[in-house]
Amino acid sequence: MTDSLLPPNATALDRAAEAVLTRHLSSIAQPHRALWNPDTCPLELLPWLAWQMGVEAWRSDWPEHIKRAIVRNAIQVQRQRGTIKSVRDTVAAFGGAISIREWWQTTPKGAPHTFELVFTMTGQDGSQASAAFVQDVMAEVSRVKPLRSHFTFIQGIATTAAVKLAAVGRPVTYARLDMAVQ
Repeated sequence: MTDSLLPPNATALDRAAEAVLTRHLSSIAQPHRALWNPDTCPLELLPWLAWQMGVEAWRSDWPEHIKRAIVRNAIQVQRQRGTIKSVRDTVAAFGGAISIREWWQTTPKGAPHTFELVFTMTGQDGSQASAAFVQDVMAEVSRVKPLRSHFTFIQGIATTAAVKLAAVGRPVTYARLDMAVQ
């Protein structure tokens, strides 16, 4: 059994052309899998992959790891669009941590269909995120949140501190005084 797709009545020229194409096409590199994978796609082709995956916002000044994370999460976010999970996944793609409190979780209860979003983000070098970057995060949250919901954005501050233990010794002498009452 051969792997030919030609009909039984194919001419000799058809069979020769098939043999040449089979031999030469197998030697041509076909990087389709690498191009469709956000982790292995070349950086210069990543905007095209993002467009194909339905990413609505794209900034060339975003760091590479954020671009790849947004493309990686694009299908999942589109599937769950309009849910709190999509908001969490979107913010996670930007590398931030969030805390969400919906209107029914606050005391006293807030206005229906509102939520508070506390966003904490530090840059790779430990510096705080820029205002433009936070604006991009807010725009993405606005795109994927439930349409009827409104949110209050609160930016948190993440800091790291070191606690050092210091001990100071001081020689102390004790003297026992015997006081006898007479």
